[in-house]
Amino acid sequence: GGGGLCARRPRPAAMALRLAVAGALLLGAGAQQAGEVNAEVHPPLPMKVCKKDVGCTSTESTSVTLDAGRRWLHDKRWVADTKPGEFNNCGGFGAWDPALCPDPMTCAKNCALDGVSIEQYQENYGVSTTSNGIRINYVTKKTNIGSRLFLMDANDDNMYRMFRLKNREFSFDVDVSSLECGLNAALYFVEMPADGGVGTGANGAGAKYGTGYCDARCPHNEAFIAGEANMDGSFGSCCTEMDIFEANKVAASMTAHPCSVQGSHRCTGIECGDGKAHQYYQGVCDKDGCETNAYRLGVKDFYGINATVNTLKKMTVVTQFITEDGTDQGALSEIRRLYVQNGKVVGEPLSVLPSLQGASLKADYCTQEKQAFIQTRDESNTAGSYNQFDEKGGLGTMGDAFERGMVLVLSLWDDPGTRMGWLDSVMPASRPTVPGALRGPCEASWGDAQWLEQNLLQAYTEFSNLKFGDIGSTYMEPTPAASGMVQDKFADMPARGSSQDTYDGSASGSLQVVDVTGYSSSGSLRKDTLRSPPIGTICLVFVAMISVTSASILAHRRSSARAARFR
Repeated sequence: GGGGLCARRPRPAAMALRLAVAGALLLGAGAQQAGEVNAEVHPPLPMKVCKKDVGCTSTESTSVTLDAGRRWLHDKRWVADTKPGEFNNCGGFGAWDPALCPDPMTCAKNCALDGVSIEQYQENYGVSTTSNGIRINYVTKKTNIGSRLFLMDANDDNMYRMFRLKNREFSFDVDVSSLECGLNAALYFVEMPADGGVGTGANGAGAKYGTGYCDARCPHNEAFIAGEANMDGSFGSCCTEMDIFEANKVAASMTAHPCSVQGSHRCTGIECGDGKAHQYYQGVCDKDGCETNAYRLGVKDFYGINATVNTLKKMTVVTQFITEDGTDQGALSEIRRLYVQNGKVVGEPLSVLPSLQGASLKADYCTQEKQAFIQTRDESNTAGSYNQFDEKGGLGTMGDAFERGMVLVLSLWDDPGTRMGWLDSVMPASRPTVPGALRGPCEASWGDAQWLEQNLLQAYTEFSNLKFGDIGSTYMEPTPAASGMVQDKFADMPARGSSQDTYDGSASGSLQVVDVTGYSSSGSLRKDTLRSPPIGTICLVFVAMISVTSASILAHRRSSARAARFR
């Protein structure tokens, strides 16, 4: 999520290094041959396709596949009737088998990824199907932590489902009710190759086996990149990334991360933008991104436990990718967030910070955000512009990637590196009062991965009811209006959000629109939203919210694991 101080997270990277399933070493984020021991069976995750005039009448029989980095990586000669120990595991970083992996290309040719059965998905990886959805458990058999999945094409078992997002809307239901501080249920898009890079280098496995991962963090933990072994981790795997939803039950973030490269790019050196090399703001990707997080924007009662969006209940998350002229070919001009819960539609609240206006991701908002939050910059990375979003082309670059096509990723993970402080706590911790440093109500220590893995054994997330289609078509039923079109109350509103003013009105179907925006029902700016509440009111509300929220979170953690709380 957007944030400074090298805030980008080691998404399930570190987790893969802690896995041991059936005694096999799983360090192969893209091993390059297809194994023959276990057949791959993709768990179903259907997706409805929606149109403005008819609604969501068709369903794609999509499914998910497990990231290659989680799979059994072994000598490709290992077949179903092989005797135990007759062939070797390939190893991984710092432990490559010297006979199988003397060099990157030979290693890719010798090593194979194996399939996963439906039973293994559930028993070893904590992934199971629900009604129109997928459940991901946080801890499975005390060895598997979270998971990362990719959506497959309904008509080709060897291809990812590609999403062209401009002038479209994507929605899904999610349950984060058991996810404490430090955990992250993530749904996002990355510009991975549709075939997983099969045919590149020695990659013979492809999308069916979850190969080809990349993101704007340019992760170095991918053991195979571009069809070759990443022997010492010196290469990274970079691509444009759109974080639709990264959240737990106290904080949520939506972030756009443009990159100056097209598609998946194997980086080396300064291209990777490594913070430890003091090159964080010099790589090919904007690792902080342009973000909206209601808590970070000063609206602390919008998302959370018993908040406007109540995270103790399932919610529908809607994301709209607006173009300037309302066509698929138009320039991307805005990325907009809505929530649907208990029959009500609410928009992302406007920032109440004096230095930042708006909430949806638009060009002027993103430029303002970089200026407003510049004091969160990592002081050890002085080279390069802090505003990497504009440096990398901003929404224009994002729109180009959306037009080429993106792959949907679902994951659940913890963060040993930063304890998820960039999402739900304070970062940088040394400057907690600067604008943008406060991202959520959690204490930094609450995100300790080791404590979470030992105590939150029942935590999980569920993603369900995926829908994709025209703007306004996925969360409202079509009405028998004269035009025959879905009535989208937000279609002409240029921004979401204001925590102060609401109006109630009827919407299409049975939904009630509670428009928490600075706009009237006709779409015109309401002058009363320009007035600021008295400073005394702000202070009293702020103190009350901090006290109640902190007390609720602390009480919940103590009740769930009282004996181990103060570790």
